[in-house]
Amino acid sequence: MTMNEAPENTTLLPEHPARMDWAKLAPEAFKALVRLDSAAGRGVDAGLLHLVKVRASQINRCAFCLDMHSKDALAAGESAERVIQLGAWTEARHFYTAREVAAIELTEAITLVTDGFVPDEVYARAAEQFDETELAHLVAAIVAINAFNRIGISTRMVPGHYTPSA
Repeated sequence: MTMNEAPENTTLLPEHPARMDWAKLAPEAFKALVRLDSAAGRGVDAGLLHLVKVRASQINRCAFCLDMHSKDALAAGESAERVIQLGAWTEARHFYTAREVAAIELTEAITLVTDGFVPDEVYARAAEQFDETELAHLVAAIVAINAFNRIGISTRMVPGHYTPSA
């Protein structure tokens, strides 16, 4: 098969089935996490929040969340180019504002916290771009998406079925 040919079987089946429906089995925990995500998001620009969620989901390799948040970003008007370049943002900084770069860098530091905590210089750059209230909400939003990512990868949530709301 060449790159231009369609596969014979066009029905996509997940390589691994979902392990459980976590939201259904732990509804109060799910609702609490949704409330955290919602509360955090009220203090962060919606476009910036999409970038943060996509970048954390890329790092965590959460296919379900990456599918969801990429589609949400595109549906909200984000360019495909900026979504695609997030994985290589350090080489493609010109696609992002200084504020977005600070948020993406903070997202990486919090997501990869085992790589040496959140460095002072990363936090300082974010603090230059966001007031304290915005920064508090941004940190909470990053924590929330990381929690969702960890649930998604632990329970093997299956990507490809999400449709953004209108």
